[in-house]
Amino acid sequence: MRKSLFVLTLALLIIAISSVALAADVVKIGIFEPMTGPMAVGGALGMQGYELAQDYRPTVLGKTVELILVDNKSDKVESATSVSRLIEKEKVVAVLGSYGSSCSIPGGEVADKAGIPMLAAGATNPLVTYGKEYVFRCCFIDPFQGEVMARYTFENLGIKKAALLVDIAQDYSVGLAKFYRDTYLKLGGEIISDVKYNTGDQDFSAQLSQIINSGAEALFFPGYFGDVALIAIQGRELGFKGIYLGGDTLHNPVLIDLAGDSVEGLVASTFFAEDAPPIPESVKFVDRWNKKFEEAPNATSILTYDAYNLMLDAIERAGSFDPVAIKDALAATKDFPGAGGNITINEIGDAVKPAVIVKIVNGKQIYDTTVNP
Repeated sequence: MRKSLFVLTLALLIIAISSVALAADVVKIGIFEPMTGPMAVGGALGMQGYELAQDYRPTVLGKTVELILVDNKSDKVESATSVSRLIEKEKVVAVLGSYGSSCSIPGGEVADKAGIPMLAAGATNPLVTYGKEYVFRCCFIDPFQGEVMARYTFENLGIKKAALLVDIAQDYSVGLAKFYRDTYLKLGGEIISDVKYNTGDQDFSAQLSQIINSGAEALFFPGYFGDVALIAIQGRELGFKGIYLGGDTLHNPVLIDLAGDSVEGLVASTFFAEDAPPIPESVKFVDRWNKKFEEAPNATSILTYDAYNLMLDAIERAGSFDPVAIKDALAATKDFPGAGGNITINEIGDAVKPAVIVKIVNGKQIYDTTVNP
């Protein structure tokens, strides 16, 4: 009896020691992305980028990276709760995410208050990083993106009368529309229709009829691709002949799958185009992507790929898993060679990088031009 008890105790001790040793060889990095809800497809695309990056860079400072994913359900409150769980329960050293500025803003508030570094991949609204010492991003922001698209509309396309269709439930859409409008008006353009909708709406006939009756030559709709696909289809069915324009969320093969010919000719600002003038890291990314996935690369995945690699690069430069050291290393980032272009972090925590313009031609998103900040 005593021997059996001794053997059992020894076995439990060995398991406990092994568990401690295993834990010591792992570093946890949290991810909060929308895996359910209206932005779930964006979250899934983001996870592809994280996973691809981890395939080729699974360790940092001698420890295996364990990615802890929590579903923020495409919801603002759930986003804050998700980050709290990652920090308090999972004890992550850093956080990545989220698709959707409306999710990244509350998530960033929690991370900043807790003193845990957070790196947003594609959240472009200025409020994501504003006033937050521990929150950064590896994408450009909406004031730049909005100006780029407004100038393209007015100067490149020669369009003087445009319309806006804005998702009032999303900070991304509201912010990007504002910056587009401000620049377009300064250039001498006219916004002759400015109408709204909510995420998940199915019938846009009233808004589109107003836009068509206004005589607008172009429609800028900075929304998420699920809603935009419906808008594009209904717009063509109702007789809208103008040019469709949008932001980075529309650089996505899913949009074309959903909307087909209705989005032919659509122009969008983004971070990367597969057929753009090549840079070494983008060529490497495309090669790795094509070996793992069947569909074409997309802006969301390349940003999360870069976010993962930039976070590990910051940890290595910090030489530590200490949150303060990681935060300082992120803030000092200069000319990091990302697959979506070199990344330099400015004093606000935002990435300074160029914008790429793509156009849908024959069902494919084709590179048009690059605009430097």
